[in-house]
Formats: sequence, C-alpha cells, structure tokens
Amino acid sequence: MRIKTLIAAALLLAPLPAQAMEGHVEPLFWRLTLDQLERHWQDGQDATSWKLDGFIGGDYEKLRIKSEGEATDGHGVEELEIQALYSVMVDDFWDFQAGIRHDFRPQPQTSYATIGFQGLAPQFLEVDAQAFLSDEGDLTARLETEIDLPLTRQLILQPHAEIDLSAQDVPSQTIGAGVSSLGLGLRLRYEIVQEVAPYIGLSWEKRLGESARLSRAAGEDPDRVSFLAGIRLWL
Repeated sequence: MRIKTLIAAALLLAPLPAQAMEGHVEPLFWRLTLDQLERHWQDGQDATSWKLDGFIGGDYEKLRIKSEGEATDGHGVEELEIQALYSVMVDDFWDFQAGIRHDFRPQPQTSYATIGFQGLAPQFLEVDAQAFLSDEGDLTARLETEIDLPLTRQLILQPHAEIDLSAQDVPSQTIGAGVSSLGLGLRLRYEIVQEVAPYIGLSWEKRLGESARLSRAAGEDPDRVSFLAGIRLWL
C-alpha cells in the first residue's frame, strides 16, 4: 500500500508539459540502448554484466524501462534489477521520473517505489539521480554520472561514477546506513558506427562503513577491481 501511495503522489506532483495542457498530440517514437554488455575479469570472481535503457513516447512524455544485472561464473544470475518509469520533461535537458523497481535475486526479492531526475548537466555531464522506497520501508538512493570525452572522431573515453546511499542498515542486502558504496569506471570505446561500439576499460567498486563489514561477514570482498571488455549497441 505504501508503494502505491508514493507512486500516486509522485505522479500527481509531476508537472504537466505545456503541450499536454494545450491538447497537443506528440509523435510516438522509441529507442533501446544496450549501454553496457561486458565481461569482467577479477581475482576469482569473473562475471558478465549488462545495463540497458529504453523508452517509448514523445519528446515530453515517455514510458522508460531501465535494467541492469550481473551473472557470476558458477553461480548464474545473482542480481537483476528492472524499472518501469513515467518520464516527463521539466526543463530543456531534464526529465522527472516516477514508477516502480523490482529486484530479482535468490533472496530476498524486493519491490520499490522510485522517483528521480535524469538529464544533462553543464559540460555535457550525464546525471541520473534516484531515490527508492522498498516494500519493507527501507529508503535508499543512487547517483550516477558519466561524460563522453572524444579523443578522435570514433574513439571516445567515458569516465563513470556511482554512489549509493541508505537511510538505514539493510543486512539482508549487505547494505549499511550512510554512504554504502562507491564505484568508478573508465571505458574506452571505438564507434564503428554510432549504433555499434566495442570498448575496453577498468572498474573499481568499494563498499564503505557498515556495508563493508556486512560484506566481509557474508564472505564477500568489499573492494573489487576488474578489467573489462564489452560492447554498446543502439536499436
């Protein structure tokens, strides 16, 4: 019930675009981006991960689907997150988003109400900021940023950063209160065409504070560095 209430409130608070209020009908279009499909090599914990973002709608209002996950060697898919979001433009380069998220894992599976903003900050910095309220009442947040730095016409360097926060300890997910984890990545891609781009890179993930302690207690390494190779595809 709390999830439904929060989603309803978020949708009611979302500003309506002027075109919608004027009865303007937008043309419908869609896109699906497999932003990351990559193989990670790290000490004893090789894995395959993916991240996709798709939408259908107009310039001002869209239904947006986001998903990411990871499958480790010998254990299969250990994490799979799917989001379904209503997205509305609130400024020239910013969308407000509200909807639901569900995490599939061996245990526990968790649903969330989701609100956030996604857009382009100065200097072409891409930003995705979200807050999540779980069906158990746990409040968490995630901030992701990345930027494309062209080295040549086809060679692009992409730094990426992610920070996760939690309002409380969530031991079942090895999450501690406060800043729970930090991730940094650097990918160098070659755009054969804009829609097809293989890449190589490095990633570093570190759990902090209570999250690190919970990870160690669960037999996990709270500090991971991996070499990676993958491909980005637009459909």
